[in-house]
Amino acid sequence: MKDLRGKRVLISGSARGIGLEMALKFAEKGADLVLSDIDERALPEALETVAVFGGAVHAYPLDVTRPDAVLGLRQRLVEEVGPIDVLVNNAGVVFGGPFLEVPLDQHAMTYRVNALGLVAMTHAFLPDLISRPEASLVNIASASAFIGLPFGSTYASSKWAVLGFSESLRLELSELGHRHVHVCAVCPSYIGTGMFEGARPPTTTRVLEPEFIAAAVVKAVVDEQLYVLEPWLVKITPALKGLLPTRLWDSLSSALGASSGMSGWIGHREEGAEDG
Repeated sequence: MKDLRGKRVLISGSARGIGLEMALKFAEKGADLVLSDIDERALPEALETVAVFGGAVHAYPLDVTRPDAVLGLRQRLVEEVGPIDVLVNNAGVVFGGPFLEVPLDQHAMTYRVNALGLVAMTHAFLPDLISRPEASLVNIASASAFIGLPFGSTYASSKWAVLGFSESLRLELSELGHRHVHVCAVCPSYIGTGMFEGARPPTTTRVLEPEFIAAAVVKAVVDEQLYVLEPWLVKITPALKGLLPTRLWDSLSSALGASSGMSGWIGHREEGAEDG
C-alpha cells in the first residue's frame, strides 16, 4: 500500500497511548481515521488531536469484548463512513504479578480483550478488507509472543495467540487468493505509555518511545512488512530460542533480565489500556 492518502484506517484502543500515536502517524500520511475506544470520554480530545492534519476523522465508543457492539460498529461505518482499508487491532490490557496473586477475572479479561476481541474485530471487518483493491490487517502482539513471561503469564500467552492467529490468517488469505490483504504482526518490547510502568526492559535495551513504534507500524503497512520486531534483541530472539537448548535459553533469558522484567510491574492495575 504505497499511498495512504484517502485510505480509511480503523484503530481500536486509539483514544490514547500507542493507539493515538499510530492514528497521528497515519493522519500525517493523508489517511482518514476511525478511532474507537472503550473510554468514550477520551475520544473527543483524541479526535481533535488527529483532526489537525486535515483528513476526515471519526470516533466511536467500542468494547471489543462485545461481539454485538463490534458488528454494530461495522454496520455504522458502512452506512456513515464507508468500508475500511486498514484495520489495526490495538486494544489490549495487561495485568501483571505472580499468577496466583492475580484475580481469575483479570486473567479472563486479558484473553477476552487481547485474543477474543481481536478475533471478533477481524471476523467483522475482514470482508470489507477483502473487498478493497488493497488492504492491511495489523495485529499488535508483543515481544512476549516469542518467549515465556513470568509475572505476565496470561498476557504473554494471549500475545502468543495473536501471533499464531496472524500467521495462520496470512497463509489462509494467500491460499484463498486474497493476497492483496496484507497481514502484519507487531511485536515490540515494553513501550513507554504507562501500561508497563515498573517493568524493566532486558539488559542492553530500553523502553521504546510510542512515536517510534507508531512510525514503524505505518512503514510496515506501506512496505507490506510481515512483522515489526523492536528493539534489536527481539529481531534475533526467535532464532536464538529455536537454536539454543531450552536450559541454555532459559539461562540466557534470565541473565538478560527478560525473565524478571515484569516482577516490578505496577502499570494500570485496575483497568486496561491500549496495548503497547
